Amino acid sequence: MQPEAKDPEEDSVWEEPPSMLWGLDPMFNAFTRLYVKDILQMRESCQVSGIYFYNSHPIFKVYVLGTVVYKREREDFFCYGVDDGTGVINSLCWKDEPWREQGDPATRARSFGSSAREDFNPANELKKLRQAKHSSSHLEIGELLRVRGPVKTSRQQREIMASTYYKVSDPVMAVQISWMMEVPQLYRQCYDKPFHLDSSAQNPNIQGGSASYLLGRATRILKDFLKEKEVTRFRPYDVQDLLQPLVSRQPQKTAAEQVHIQWEEQEPEAGPSSGPPTSFKQLRELLQKSLQILQDEGLVFRKVKCQDEVYHVTEQDKNLLMAIRDILREDCRREKYAEKGCHILHILSSVRQRYSRNVSKAALELVLKALECNSDIISTSDILGHSTNYLKWE
Repeated sequence: MQPEAKDPEEDSVWEEPPSMLWGLDPMFNAFTRLYVKDILQMRESCQVSGIYFYNSHPIFKVYVLGTVVYKREREDFFCYGVDDGTGVINSLCWKDEPWREQGDPATRARSFGSSAREDFNPANELKKLRQAKHSSSHLEIGELLRVRGPVKTSRQQREIMASTYYKVSDPVMAVQISWMMEVPQLYRQCYDKPFHLDSSAQNPNIQGGSASYLLGRATRILKDFLKEKEVTRFRPYDVQDLLQPLVSRQPQKTAAEQVHIQWEEQEPEAGPSSGPPTSFKQLRELLQKSLQILQDEGLVFRKVKCQDEVYHVTEQDKNLLMAIRDILREDCRREKYAEKGCHILHILSSVRQRYSRNVSKAALELVLKALECNSDIISTSDILGHSTNYLKWE
């Protein structure tokens, strides 16, 4: 099976990150649990062969669980076709030296069974361990296989050069069910979120990444404040003083930098003291960026966008909780949603019509998660985890 061709317009828009920055992505050194369909469609790097990109994440090692649908054996290796339900990929599994020295597995199994009644012999026990390893690595069509290793492209076909592979005994399908529950979560939490480099990584002139460090600390301070105080809503000046110590601890600038800053802040016809203090501008900018991060994560939202900036805390907004609960209770009684439930985008549209058009999808997901933890609703998703329905639990 060959990888599907990508849209040339998409290729022109997407820009591959420099190879020296790939190590900043945690997925680069991990065995990524991707679906076979996505492995076959990954974009290969134009800088280094053998490196692929999924949603801007650099990947060269994968981890797959699937059923063996075909098998080819050679003197030095096995080639298994692994099917995980989304596609089939070749897995090249090399034999080690002890493997080739052994004979037929069934004959050895009978001989080891007859010697099991003898006294303990370290040499025989070592042979039994090797036999067990051999049996777990010798698969037939229809058996379940775990395989992980780097991805290679050979003769225009993607395949896995297995570094570890073994047969999985799963009579009640517990392993497969656990896998189908874990992988969609990894997609939602990691794989489907693009890898973005901060300004300190992209610009070597920023020393130590002080801007991103301050922004991360400011965001954590605001999160801790909202969690401890359990406020329902606030204005920016209510939390502004919390970030003041971060700005006051900034390293002192040189005299040349201070003159340059004062020159930029002054207007053409204004005097030297017309501009606001630099520390206040930094504090205001840091606060705005931190609040924007909280909005992107769905922790806060602005019910009405007006001159008076009022931020509502998502988890503490009882009116939003009641509105979502009423929408689910009413719509799930309709014949259209009675069986499969309401899609999250349908709920989002209804919330924006009834409550506030500024409620984000991230904020809605937080409320739905809280309702699910309280057993007010149950959620269902497809096998790939790309769409989610929520049902009112009565």
